Amino acid sequence: MKRYDLRKLKNEFEPRMKEILGVHKAGEVAILLFEIGDFTPIQRSADIVKECGYELMNSLKFNEVDWTIVAKK
Repeated sequence: MKRYDLRKLKNEFEPRMKEILGVHKAGEVAILLFEIGDFTPIQRSADIVKECGYELMNSLKFNEVDWTIVAKK
């Protein structure tokens, strides 16, 4: 299990998220933390998880502006 903090990328986190999800092996878990604004990044991030062949295990609001996704390959 590895945690990735993508908050510093603001709304431009998607390319880095795809890059991270592309390097994991089967059975590995990735925890991704990113900043949300109007909630549209949440659906896009769930779509990226599916597109990369991961199972979305958890998706939750971390605090007022941050979102956490847990995905397993």
